[in-house]
Amino acid sequence: MVFFVVGLNLVYQFWIHTEAVGRMPRWFEAVMNTPSHHRVHHAANARYLDRNYAGVFIVWDRLFGTFEAEDEGERVRYRLVRDLGSFNVLWAAFHEWVGIARDLWRAPWRAKLGYLVREPGWSHDGSRETSAMIRASLRRPGGSRSSSR
Repeated sequence: MVFFVVGLNLVYQFWIHTEAVGRMPRWFEAVMNTPSHHRVHHAANARYLDRNYAGVFIVWDRLFGTFEAEDEGERVRYRLVRDLGSFNVLWAAFHEWVGIARDLWRAPWRAKLGYLVREPGWSHDGSRETSAMIRASLRRPGGSRSSSR
């Protein structure tokens, strides 16, 4: 049964990775993850960072406040926030884990848990920007940050 459900999940994930499908009916988009919602998940635009985590049901993102609708006036830019600097497939797969391990190694004891459970970009000394900080800088008057980071 578990393998059957995992298989169904993988089949569902396949079709949402397309730009060929625009918007779905409202009733469907209210509950299910759609190509439009999933494009937001893969975007590097500042307003879309860390949004739409859903695999199948978008209601979870709506419930936890991580939902962002695709704005047809702002083209989705697919890329990483920071370039990897390598085409090595192993580095592409594991670079985030290496970064987490480095942060844990260098952090003071009382901050180690934060690197495991806090939002991406969090740092114990405030030296990095979280996606919320990036979005807030865009909302301020004179916010000049590029939305393609």
